Amino acid sequence: MQVRRTGVMALLVLAAVALSTVVLPATPGLQAAPAQRLRLATVLPGVVTDADYNALGFVALRSVQTELGVETAYSESVPVPDVERVMREYIDLRYNIIWTHGGQFISQTEKLAGEFRHVVFIGEADAPLQTRPTNLWVIDRNFHVGFYPIGALAAMLTQSGKIAYVGGLTLPFSYSEVHAIRQALAAQQRRVELKMVWVGDFNDPARARQVTDALIAEGHDVIMGSLNLGMLGVFEAVKATPRRVWVTAKYTDKLSFAPQHYVTSVLYDFAGPMRTIVRRIGRGETAGYYPLGFDTGVALQFPLRNVPEPVSASMRRIVGDLVAGRIKVTKDVTPIR
Repeated sequence: MQVRRTGVMALLVLAAVALSTVVLPATPGLQAAPAQRLRLATVLPGVVTDADYNALGFVALRSVQTELGVETAYSESVPVPDVERVMREYIDLRYNIIWTHGGQFISQTEKLAGEFRHVVFIGEADAPLQTRPTNLWVIDRNFHVGFYPIGALAAMLTQSGKIAYVGGLTLPFSYSEVHAIRQALAAQQRRVELKMVWVGDFNDPARARQVTDALIAEGHDVIMGSLNLGMLGVFEAVKATPRRVWVTAKYTDKLSFAPQHYVTSVLYDFAGPMRTIVRRIGRGETAGYYPLGFDTGVALQFPLRNVPEPVSASMRRIVGDLVAGRIKVTKDVTPIR
């Protein structure tokens, strides 16, 4: 098993090395002593220095390590065809909690949970599983929740009446984000044209740049991004236009990429949920369902940037209503036609 490290990664590790040592297995044949305490291994689809989804996974892993004293390891840039092999290697090394950080891994995670009953698995999905092994925790990412306020914000900001959603792949969670935007537009009662474009890849900045250039040329002045590294292309496109174009993003603060165009991001925190789940595993709860929401890991980034104060005030009221349950966002994964 090979775990790649970079210079930036080394800087991140230095901050916590005095508290605990990260275990980085290097060879599949390496033997470990029988597990006598919780040992958590995490599988990530990309690099932990992406300042995006994978970085959030690394922060959560570090939080579990430093705050709960759990021994940890991770593998980054693991493609879907390899995830089962990587999980099996960690099981051979006597890790007793396996966390796969990404909805694309849920079927393999569920499969191995059924095979290795002495190991607790944590997987991520976009809906509760109909049947769940007794040793599988499921984190429901509920991406639609965060896109309701994004849709409301876009309706308030647009001057052209044309807004756009830029996604990566036509997956159920992406459909749910668009439906949540539509729900917000209906509630705002504004005449707004919404266009949806799927780039075909969450991590292709060049393609995202092309798509965004075309949207701007068509007059869309609010771009709602649901990409990973592909957001770099979106930001490059808006910086190149002389017109006012606003951009929203996802997962992490991305203000530095386009300070004059950036408005906000739907922020996600996996550290708090992971600490809660691992604590409960330590108490003997080997399975469970953990839905993310505005009180459990999701937030709209404030202060909003490049917007009038009345818009910020309205958005704070909307988020407050979401937190209080006065606004219910429908989870609709129906394919967009």
